[in-house]
Amino acid sequence: MQVLITARKFTARETLKDFIDAEVKSLEKIADDILDAEMILSFESNNNSVKTAELILKIPGHLVTANDSSDEFEKAVRGAVEKAERQIIRLKGKKQNH
Repeated sequence: MQVLITARKFTARETLKDFIDAEVKSLEKIADDILDAEMILSFESNNNSVKTAELILKIPGHLVTANDSSDEFEKAVRGAVEKAERQIIRLKGKKQNH
């Protein structure tokens, strides 16, 4: 799985990129059929420094998106990955029920 990282209006540090890569690749334990992953990082505003992470996963037949905001990018990324994980588990449950 290839992880594409987009940082809007700033340059992401290598440590942040490595963290994102590890977090997103941890989803392969749940779904080994993830084709592509894209993480979009942005600031909501410069005044209150709320940081947003949006994760887009391409799975055959589905597009899973998850957003989270926090005061740190690491927390926002972890929250988005956890939300995507819950969605993948729900999708797998629906596939098994049919």
